[in-house]
Amino acid sequence: MNPETPVETPGRPPVDEEAARLHRAKVWGGAERRLWDTSVDGTAGSRLRELAAWAEATGRGDAPVDMYGNGVVEELERRVAEELGLPAAVFFPTGTMAQQVALRCWAGRTGSPVVALPPLAHPEVHENGAFGAVSGLRTVHPTDAPRLPTAEEVRDHPEPFGTLMLELPLRDAGFVLPSWEELTEVVEAARERDAVVHFDGARLWETTTHFGRGLAEVAGLADSVYVSFYKSLGGMSGAALAGPEEVMEEARIWRHRYGGMVFQQYPAALSALRGLDVELPRLPSYVAHARVVADAVREAFAEAGLGWSRVHPETPHTHQFQVWLPYDPDALTAAALAQTEDTGVAFFRRWSSPGAGGPPGVAITELTVTGSGLEWTAKDVKEAVRDFLARVEG
Repeated sequence: MNPETPVETPGRPPVDEEAARLHRAKVWGGAERRLWDTSVDGTAGSRLRELAAWAEATGRGDAPVDMYGNGVVEELERRVAEELGLPAAVFFPTGTMAQQVALRCWAGRTGSPVVALPPLAHPEVHENGAFGAVSGLRTVHPTDAPRLPTAEEVRDHPEPFGTLMLELPLRDAGFVLPSWEELTEVVEAARERDAVVHFDGARLWETTTHFGRGLAEVAGLADSVYVSFYKSLGGMSGAALAGPEEVMEEARIWRHRYGGMVFQQYPAALSALRGLDVELPRLPSYVAHARVVADAVREAFAEAGLGWSRVHPETPHTHQFQVWLPYDPDALTAAALAQTEDTGVAFFRRWSSPGAGGPPGVAITELTVTGSGLEWTAKDVKEAVRDFLARVEG
């Protein structure tokens, strides 16, 4: 979805990839006005100062640093288990490791190394076959559609599987979610097959508005849940796996075996706690405003007379959604970069091709709304889109 390829100009020498990446990061991170903030915006010094100021303000500045997962890391684990309404949680340095461990634990309990998941799930697209290469797991696809499987597809899948893995939301399909009724039916269908259910909930935090349910009720549908701390909460890094006590105890053993028993992780743990305190309560407002932004983007495209464009989903399920345009992705990225350099406004950022299965001549990007985007009115959005399109077509 986001290949870090340099944007080149015909007739000029090739652009150094790393230099181009750093330039983009500097421009977009230093924008005077942004639709969203990311955990990689800003400088190392500014990010550390912000975290230290929050720690002092909340009384954590004098807390001892952790050693092999005690102290502030244990506090974070307790907080995650409480938020998700699950018995226990374990901190991991990465979500890839957390999910490998979760599914390995369930494979031992079910007696089946087979995991059912959609083909656009993160492990299938972004992890280089890690399930099979590292954990001896095998994947099957109950559906080939760009969405989660239906209950009927789960029931009718011809091959046995021990775990059904559902990514909520399914990022590469456009941050899409099923309805609450569809989700509960899919979970019930897996239970009918004596399979356990694991949620890839990297962005589970932002699903409550769409489902109309609290986090604990959503997480309570699954046997285990993975959550990320940097994708929605603005943390530095890290993830947590939550579920039954006995499974989490085994997960701690496997975490050590996989090399995840890091000596000190207090900066990541503190930034995750800050995300839970500061960002989590604000996510519903981000989701609501993303719908305003999506409508304004669509209207701006229509007013510009574009022959074809797409905002997907039409009504965002979370505070993130996709935008598709019939242009070269490098040209769109260059226009977005020039807009920020000239005006100090960062609206669109990186564009890419839609992948092997996508139509030729089309580019795709993702838009996100965070705290900095709440002040954007529909009029502001339309003005930014018009300015962007003028740079593309000029």
